[in-house]
Amino acid sequence: QDIRNTVGNIPMEWYEDFPHIGYNLEGKKIYKPIRNKDELDMFLEKMENPDYWRTVQDKMTGADVKLTDEQVELVHRLQRGQFGDIHFNPYEPSVDFFTHEVMIHPVTNRPADKRSFIPSLIEKEKVSKLVHAIKMGWIKPRKPKDETPTYYDLWAQEDPNSILGRHKMHVPAPKMKLPGHEESYNPPPEYLLSEEEKLAWEQQEPEERKLNFVPQQHRCLRAVPAYPRFIHERFERCLDLYLCPRQRKMRVNVDPEDLIPKLPKPRDLQPFPTTQALIYRGHSSLVRCLSVSPSGQWLVSGSDDGTVRFWEVCTARCMKTLPVGGVVKSIAWNPNPTICLVAIAVEQSVLLVNPCLGDKLLYGATDQVLESYVAPEEERIQPVQWVRAPPEEQSRGIRLVVQHSKPVKQVTWHGRGDYFASVVSDHSNTQVLIHQSSKRWSQNPFRKSRGLVQCVLFHPIRPFFLVATQRHVRIYNLLKQELTKKLMANCKWVSSMAIHPGGDNIICGSYDSKLAWFDLDLSTRPYQMLRGTHHGLAAETQSSALLPLLPPSDLLQNPLLVPVKVLKGHALTLDLGVLDIVFHPTQPWVFSSGADGTVRLYT
Repeated sequence: QDIRNTVGNIPMEWYEDFPHIGYNLEGKKIYKPIRNKDELDMFLEKMENPDYWRTVQDKMTGADVKLTDEQVELVHRLQRGQFGDIHFNPYEPSVDFFTHEVMIHPVTNRPADKRSFIPSLIEKEKVSKLVHAIKMGWIKPRKPKDETPTYYDLWAQEDPNSILGRHKMHVPAPKMKLPGHEESYNPPPEYLLSEEEKLAWEQQEPEERKLNFVPQQHRCLRAVPAYPRFIHERFERCLDLYLCPRQRKMRVNVDPEDLIPKLPKPRDLQPFPTTQALIYRGHSSLVRCLSVSPSGQWLVSGSDDGTVRFWEVCTARCMKTLPVGGVVKSIAWNPNPTICLVAIAVEQSVLLVNPCLGDKLLYGATDQVLESYVAPEEERIQPVQWVRAPPEEQSRGIRLVVQHSKPVKQVTWHGRGDYFASVVSDHSNTQVLIHQSSKRWSQNPFRKSRGLVQCVLFHPIRPFFLVATQRHVRIYNLLKQELTKKLMANCKWVSSMAIHPGGDNIICGSYDSKLAWFDLDLSTRPYQMLRGTHHGLAAETQSSALLPLLPPSDLLQNPLLVPVKVLKGHALTLDLGVLDIVFHPTQPWVFSSGADGTVRLYT
């Protein structure tokens, strides 16, 4: 026996919260062995260690002890109910220590007591008292138990003395509907079904039928056959009776008008877009993405026809067409008004384009910022490649090409205009990349993948980075480099995300026609879930997800989403309608792009 631990026979749970497990003979602490195995390590050890089954933990020292063959055999013998000692014979011949012969001399010669042969006077007095009590009727004999079982009426409600009649919440069983004309053996002709009605009755589900039988006509009552569904209907009636809930529910008297939220009138919420003003035609395929310049003068659109078009907003004139040689998945105009730069996601690249529109000083200064870059002496390892566009592409406006390893599906700018983020179609930890355009430097902010990333956004005010996966939205603090919040979207597959310019409200759209509205000050669960009225088109969901929130001017009132106008105009093409929607930065205008190859402006 291991007697290093001198704490004695005490519960070892007392030492659970201490790093030591007891004291040795010299009074020094015996520290617990380091146990940092998780369940996976335990499972691997169980599979790979042949002696795992005979290894036990010593509670006194905390160490793992491997049992010897003799100890294992001892355990097995005790489990079978045998003696621990293998050499012990439980069936040895008995030794007669005391003689079995009756001796003629008693062990003691003491005379017998008098009470052993004379009746007790005390007991005689007790018995006489009991007899007197029975005669006077004070003590009554026990009644014999009645073995006959008792039955009571399960549905009795008229009798107030019955068992169920005394229940306060008792609900009487519903009466069956009385038979009508259609159940007569000779019903009027209008109750008989025609052949078409009989065929329609047979094709209906049993729950949808008004009658659970077909009315039939017989010449007399003797000719009526036995009802084939009699036993079935009786059985269903019994099921209805004993399965129905027997509890009264208190109904609250509420005015239905009070349940409807008091919505403001649309007239009070003006201005908002009401009519289609302009149509921007020119693309030959569906237009996937839009972006507006921070001044609101120019609009850029990307299409599946492999071109990017720059439009003047007020005239719908196409100022420039830039062929990019692939489907444009995402496009974003730099939000900084002092920089004239557009990021375009095409296949495996992000193109940084200077459209050279508007103020010459502005787009000239942008080129100077990009050309002032000085490459570092030591080449840094980056997840992407920054390539300067060749001269023929420079003449078209393309300044830099950021080459990724997988197709890029989204690009978005930070509010300051120097950083932008890209999302690639990949399951690894390099799905999201953050780039700095002035230093041509890219980095991967995440060490491991948290799921398939759908879209990302920069917070408009705080140093937060929002990452939307299929079912969650994670908010990271870029300064502290840690996860701040994890929002539960409560939908099957998030498709898009938009944040209010104030930064307190987020809306997520999903492919199952749901909108999750989050108030960041309240909870990580949706403040409100809104359902699409149409049949779950992803395009409609994406378009409605990007509507900005209108919080109330009164801070004491809860924020509301108020429907004010349905804007129509795009034609359905390939079962797709609206693909992207963008608000004008300064005016109450909305731009929308659709699968019909047009961009429309609503004012």
